[in-house]
Amino acid sequence: MQSSLPVCPCQINPLSGTNSPLSYQDCCQPYHDAFYNDEVDKADSIKVETAERLMRTRYRAFVLIKPDYIVKTTVPAQQTLLDINAIESWAKETDWAGLEIVAHIPKLSKRHAQVEFKAYFRNSEETTGGLAEKIQAHHELSTFVTVKDRTSNDAHWYFLDPTVAMTVTQKQPCICGSAEKFKRCCGVYI
Repeated sequence: MQSSLPVCPCQINPLSGTNSPLSYQDCCQPYHDAFYNDEVDKADSIKVETAERLMRTRYRAFVLIKPDYIVKTTVPAQQTLLDINAIESWAKETDWAGLEIVAHIPKLSKRHAQVEFKAYFRNSEETTGGLAEKIQAHHELSTFVTVKDRTSNDAHWYFLDPTVAMTVTQKQPCICGSAEKFKRCCGVYI
C-alpha cells in the first residue's frame, strides 16, 4: 500500500523522478527518531543496515538541518574534529533538490563500503531575462566503515570523512578501532 504522505527527499532524483514511493515516515524518520529520542532498544532494532541506507539518512539530515546527526554518524575518532556550525550553516544555505545513488559497493573490504552519489541542489543564476533556477549536483564517492561497539559487540556503519585533518600516522592503530594499522584499514580510503 502506497503512503499518501510526501515522498522522502532521499528517494527523489530531480533528473529522473522518484526512485521509490517511500514517505519520510516510512524511510528515514525511524532512524532519526531513534537517534533523537535516545531510545536504545528501538535504535538497536532499527540499526542502519547498509552504507547506502546511512547515506540516505545523512542526506535527509542535511535537508532537515540536523547537524548533530551528521556528526554522530561520522566515525567516532573524527567527530570532535568536525565543525558543527559549518555543517549547520551549509545545510541551511543549501536548497536541496534530491539524491541519486549512482553506485553502492557493499563489500569493499571486510569492514568498508562505498557509495557514489549525487546530492542535487537548486542554484539561482542571473540571466538576461532575470533569475533562472538551475539544478546542480554535489558528486561524491564516500567511504563507510563498520565499527563494533566494545560493550555490546554490535557493528554500526559510520561515514569516513576525508576532509578532516587527522594526525594519525600510517603505522598507528586505525581510527575505526579495528586493531589493524591505519595504513591497512581506513588509511587506504582516506
